[in-house]
Amino acid sequence: MKHLIRSSALLGVAAVALTLTACSSGGDAAEADGAVASTDAQAEITYSIWDENQKPAIDQNIKDFNKKYPDIKVTVDLTPYQQYFTKLQTQGESRTLPDVFWMNGPNVQLYAANDLLEPLTGLVDSGELDPTKYPDALNQLYTFEDAQYGLPKDFDTVALWYNKALFEKAGVDLPTDDWTWDDFSAAAGTISDELADQGVYGVVTELNSAGQSSYYDSILQAGGQVISDDGTTSGYDDPASIEGLQLWADLVGDGSAPTLEQMSDTKPNVWFSSGKAAMFWSGNWSVAEMKDSPNKDDFGTVRLPEGPERRATVIHGLANVVAADSENKEAANAFLAYLGSEEAQRTQAEMGAANPAYTGTQQAFVDSVPSFGIDVFLQSADEMSFPYPISKNTAAWNALENELLPQAFSGDRPVEEVAKELADAMNEELAKE
Repeated sequence: MKHLIRSSALLGVAAVALTLTACSSGGDAAEADGAVASTDAQAEITYSIWDENQKPAIDQNIKDFNKKYPDIKVTVDLTPYQQYFTKLQTQGESRTLPDVFWMNGPNVQLYAANDLLEPLTGLVDSGELDPTKYPDALNQLYTFEDAQYGLPKDFDTVALWYNKALFEKAGVDLPTDDWTWDDFSAAAGTISDELADQGVYGVVTELNSAGQSSYYDSILQAGGQVISDDGTTSGYDDPASIEGLQLWADLVGDGSAPTLEQMSDTKPNVWFSSGKAAMFWSGNWSVAEMKDSPNKDDFGTVRLPEGPERRATVIHGLANVVAADSENKEAANAFLAYLGSEEAQRTQAEMGAANPAYTGTQQAFVDSVPSFGIDVFLQSADEMSFPYPISKNTAAWNALENELLPQAFSGDRPVEEVAKELADAMNEELAKE
């Protein structure tokens, strides 16, 4: 598979600009001993995450971990994504980070550069971890100055979720893998018109705080880019990038999608899962939630529509990391190693929590909800994936995106004007790195 670096994922960008100042050469990888706790060790560690939909699978991981390490207590600290990195920043500045925690691509270089993360070198050298079991691009995503700091947990791409019942009510043909932007926009408009009296919209997606499942993809589909390949200049002033942004401004503007205020009051995933939106651009991280929806029997997925230049989706993957200042590092190392094991990642897959990074376990995820057709996420990784845009201090310009782009999507300002202002401001931030 062409597992290039994303997306979240998560879900995947920090909501605030971090104020940590890079001050080192990227950690002391050579001195990492990779020691893990003995099976009779007694310790208490904290594991920080942001997705409540994955907690049942994580609880099972902990239960299975405790079969080997019965006296290591793992407490899960669940913080919603919108506050997760703000909290992590505060903990990082005071050197009180959780023992083990989720990390994403946009933030790893900043935390590694400040000696806040324990390098995996010792665990690899001791044989506790085998990086070849994970996609090489994800290993590289979590490598800074020749040391790897994150153990890949999962990977995700973005697809078009749809509600069959709403399409049938509106008299619109179901989406296919061959759809173009024109097909997609026409369907969204027709459904919004036909089902307006029921409060149903054609499409929803996240436009208020993250671009992974929306405008990052449409920018690529139009032939643009968020950031240059070398991570030094913004791509937002590229005419193709502007075209990718305009797609969403037009959908909101003509009523095919709810307003940004509506999607702030009620999150896009809720619009779709509750049957108030016929389409939803989102990643495979939504599987865990959608399989519990009362409308689950109506849901399906296809590839994102083809844009003016190509098909495209960003790809990304979360990683587990250990805090460099953990007071229970051997226990934390043992738990990290277990989370990266085939057993633990297969559990995630079978419970539909995430598409695991461990090679050979992804099919269990696809089979967890056969009716959704979620093999489309694996196919998209193979056929149409592009790296998730990052730089050394990604969060600094993520904050600019979150501040400026809603002004374009809401129609308050012309898309081109906002995009060029964003490019200028983003270039100023990149020049500081």
